[in-house]
Order: sequence, then C-alpha cells, then structure tokens
Amino acid sequence: MKRPGILFLVATPVLALAVLLAFDPRDPEPAAAKRHTAAHESREDAKARAERSEKGQDEEVVSEAPPGLTAPAKKELAQRLVASAENSTPDWRSTYGHIQDAGDGDGYTAGIIGYCTGTHDLLILVERYTRAHPDNGLARFLPALREVDGTDSHEGLDPDFTAAWKAESERPAFRKAQEDERDRAYFNPAVRLAKLDGLGTLGQFIYYDAMVFHGPGVDKDGFYALRERALKEADTPAAGGREKSYLDVFLDIRREAMKARRTNRDTSRIDTAQRQFLYDGNMDLKTPLVWKVYGETYKAP
Repeated sequence: MKRPGILFLVATPVLALAVLLAFDPRDPEPAAAKRHTAAHESREDAKARAERSEKGQDEEVVSEAPPGLTAPAKKELAQRLVASAENSTPDWRSTYGHIQDAGDGDGYTAGIIGYCTGTHDLLILVERYTRAHPDNGLARFLPALREVDGTDSHEGLDPDFTAAWKAESERPAFRKAQEDERDRAYFNPAVRLAKLDGLGTLGQFIYYDAMVFHGPGVDKDGFYALRERALKEADTPAAGGREKSYLDVFLDIRREAMKARRTNRDTSRIDTAQRQFLYDGNMDLKTPLVWKVYGETYKAP
C-alpha cells in the first residue's frame, strides 16, 4: 500500500496522525493484522518459530530484544525457581541424580527438570547422550525406555535403572548432557517465543516453567496449546496488548490445565510464586526474591 503524500498530510493533520500511528514506516503490516495473525497462529507454527525452524524477521526481533532470562544471573535464577517446584530445592545442581516415580502417570521422573520415562523427553536425552557416549551406563536400558515411552510402566527398568541413573549422574558428561537437553528442548524455545511475543524477563520465565511442566509438544495439554488458548483471550505485547493482562490470562489457563489433569494438584508454583511476581510488578525478576512452593519459603539474594 502506498503511503500518503505530503500534501495530504498537511491538509488533514488529524487523519495523518492516525495513519502514522496505524502504519509504522518500519513495518508495513497494520497492528490489527498482526493481532489477527497471532491469535490464529497454529501450534505447529508457534513451535517452528520457537525452535528456529522458521526465521526471517523473527531473527531481528530476537536479536534486538534485551537479554532477559538469557542473562547468566537470570538464567541461574530461573533454574533455582524451577528446581524449587520440581525437586523442592533451589539447589538445582544437586538434582542431576534425582529419580522417583511420583505416581502421576509419567513413570520415573529424573534429573534437573524432571525428565520422564513416560513423556518421551527422558528417552530423547538418553538417546542423544548415547550417540555421544556409546558405553554409558544407561545405554542398555534404551530398548526398555522405548517400550515404556508414553506409559507409567517400569517394565524392563526395574530393579536396576534408578541406581544406573544415579551412578551416571556422577559423570560430568551426563550432567552436561542434561543441561544441554534442557536448553535445547525447553529453555531456548520458551525464551525465544516469549521474546517474539514481546514478553520481558518474568514472561519468559512463565513460558519456560510452563514448557517444563506441560511439555514442549503440540498436543492438547502441551505448552503450545496453552498459549493458543491464551491468544484467543488476550493480545500479546507484540500484538498491542498489555503484558500484565496477557500473562494473567496465560496463568489462569495454565492453572486450569493443571487442575484438569488432577483436581488436587498443588498449583503454588503459580499461586505463590509467578502470580505473586506478576502482581508485585516484578516484570524483570529483580532480586532479592522471595517465593513459596508447596508451603516452603525460598529466597534468592
């Protein structure tokens, strides 16, 4: 669309101002069109953008955004917050060898962000680790991990798998593999998509924690489905919406999803942590920070 000429601008200054507000000279697409596009973006498209499968102007947006959660101190804080909810300790480096069946239908939950034998991510972790380190102590369990994937079964894993996990977690290579897979599958996509949605540090963490808990899949219960539902109720900041309003809606939807899966599910990682940060206006996750999960109080200096 051609931009209005100078004579038109002089003759109708009020209308000209409206036109200039609606059409940024750096971006020919109207804001209303952007909101429509975001609201109807498919889960698959969102996942592709988050995982860099689609680039284009997304790269410029991400590269020009402030560091946010990728700043070393903020990333460390994010791991402490997640660990307090996943493993009841902010000391996330003490959880490489953690493994248990919590009885939630996901089989064994293990490691720094709760990789699960029933939700595919633990299998992917061990497969990728084995390609780099074929003689590791978990490789022999790969056939069983493939069989139980998607279930809570321990068949082929008991009685030795938990001991093998703990032993392997003493190796620096496996610790690094856990961190690399966390970043590849969860942290990097969540933060990238949050930046594309115009969210600051808190919003980036809210996306990250949701992706860890609900999974990075496009199924009806995964992270991308939650975001899709939120987009139908509120605009992201990138689409002209208010950040606090959008995040409030997203947290409402996420809390409902947690309760739908199990009515007695503890939602304090939202109620007395993320929601409290939001209501306090701590959009940059500034420290010192105090939060509660499962009734325990944690602090970050």
